Amino acid sequence: MNNQLLLNDILAHLADIFATDRFPISERGGLYNPSGRPVQRIGLALEPWPDIANWVRSERLDALWLHRPWKLNLALFPADVGILMHHLPFDEHLTTGYNKLLANVLAMESLEELGYKQAVDELVGTLPKRPIGMIGNVPERTYEEWLDQIGKEFVGYDRAERGQAHTHERIAVVGAMNPALIHEAHERNVTLYLTGEYRKGTQKAVDETGMGVIAIGHRRTEEWGLRALGTLLREQWRGLDVLVKE
Repeated sequence: MNNQLLLNDILAHLADIFATDRFPISERGGLYNPSGRPVQRIGLALEPWPDIANWVRSERLDALWLHRPWKLNLALFPADVGILMHHLPFDEHLTTGYNKLLANVLAMESLEELGYKQAVDELVGTLPKRPIGMIGNVPERTYEEWLDQIGKEFVGYDRAERGQAHTHERIAVVGAMNPALIHEAHERNVTLYLTGEYRKGTQKAVDETGMGVIAIGHRRTEEWGLRALGTLLREQWRGLDVLVKE
């Protein structure tokens, strides 16, 4: 690897992966602590913990990426350690949402968008729509087979509703759960709905449609995304040491 990989190079690559230009400027994330130090070792974590600064030192990290940096005490870190952060863009692209990496893992084909968010930024105006989730065709599998795969891939799940279908050939992966999304998925021939958190207010729609649901758990989806991010960075820069802290 070129020893002159810089924090801004990684930032530009992540901005592309996360399509940050579709988010309001205040939600795009980016540089949390700028640095011109060459990056050979980077650590990834969802959020700070009390001993994080010692971890950075002991692992000789040049840079750090955080999902939620809100409680980070910069005074404890070497001044030249670069820090990046992405909150909402990470959630939408590497957890349950329009997540192409996860679609590949689940063998989803012919992807379609489900639901949209759209924001207006004071500086750049109305931004392009962002899909909330994805629908895809999958090899036919029973509900039990889906539970087994999801349990292995995400190291468990929070809640499962069998639904009426015995097998599933069309599924949705969605970063939200509400009656409108359940009904739209049903109308588009989805029989299994994968999401992070199960929303009680959606139960009536689940019962009405007979939808099968697997709520993986928000934390589990974030941990999956963190591992996926590590893989993406290693593939982009083969000599970059990436440490994932779960």
